[in-house]
Amino acid sequence: MRIRTGGPESATDLLALIDGAVAWLAGRGRTGQWGTVPWSQRPESVERAEHSCREQLVRLAEAPDGAVTGVCVLSEHAPAYAGPAGERELYVHWLVTDRARSGSGIGAALVADAVREARERGIGLLRVDCYAGGDGRLVEQYERLGFTRTTAFTVDRPAGPWPGQVLARRTDRSDD
Repeated sequence: MRIRTGGPESATDLLALIDGAVAWLAGRGRTGQWGTVPWSQRPESVERAEHSCREQLVRLAEAPDGAVTGVCVLSEHAPAYAGPAGERELYVHWLVTDRARSGSGIGAALVADAVREARERGIGLLRVDCYAGGDGRLVEQYERLGFTRTTAFTVDRPAGPWPGQVLARRTDRSDD
């Protein structure tokens, strides 16, 4: 696997991976996180992905054949619902991997890459937020990747409340 920097053109890859995750989750009856409609068919979601890929650091995981298997979008600015960190941070705005390659270490490699990026910038804190509803498995996955729960939050959406969890990980530890 190779990890490289993307850019505005990476919105297509981000949306394709999210569409795959939506289908995978919906196929398992888990629609609370991202719903049932592919994000590439939702104009507001397309604009959100395009804006993120234009304005933030995009890191792409690629298979040996060049296929994009994961996307991680980072910036030094957290969303308002995450609350202030109290120090300089690198924030994971998106981390999506190819569901067909689940368990192959793509997410872990992208998190390790984000930790390296934070260290290179002299930043000691990496934060992320995720869906905390359903069975809580996504929160547990981030904990397995070295994150610790910090703040729970709820976003009011037309379909109902969306429970979220902010997690943090120190990047200035020498044991990584």
